[in-house]
Amino acid sequence: MAFKLGKNRGNYAVGGEIRTKMRFGQEAGGDASIPGTPVIRKNLEEGVLGEANMDGTIYISDKLVPDSLEERQVINHEMRHATDMRVGKLEYGDDYIKYNGDTFAREVINGKDMINIHGEWKEAGDHGFPWEDDANNGNK
Repeated sequence: MAFKLGKNRGNYAVGGEIRTKMRFGQEAGGDASIPGTPVIRKNLEEGVLGEANMDGTIYISDKLVPDSLEERQVINHEMRHATDMRVGKLEYGDDYIKYNGDTFAREVINGKDMINIHGEWKEAGDHGFPWEDDANNGNK
């Protein structure tokens, strides 16, 4: 029995625009996209540019300029979190964060999302959390 590859489409034109078979992001008809990870543009809390979710989606702020360096940096950062979640390195819930086998308590204190890191309560989103340091530096 023979194995056949599909037809080679190569480049082609639609409405005067050159396209290729493999397209992602705006070319594919969406905002920003990553194959296998939905990237959803939405109104996020003030100061929040992106969120990686346990369901495998990434939210990015609708205030980010599409295809800007800042947008790409935010997506890259959140993709590192999403990857950590997929491999079991990072997990979170309403009252905890688990990272590299360590569990950190999480509570809402005075209306703020707080995480207890080594006996000190810090606001979520602050720098200095090990999972943020890894995502910022790319050290896995």
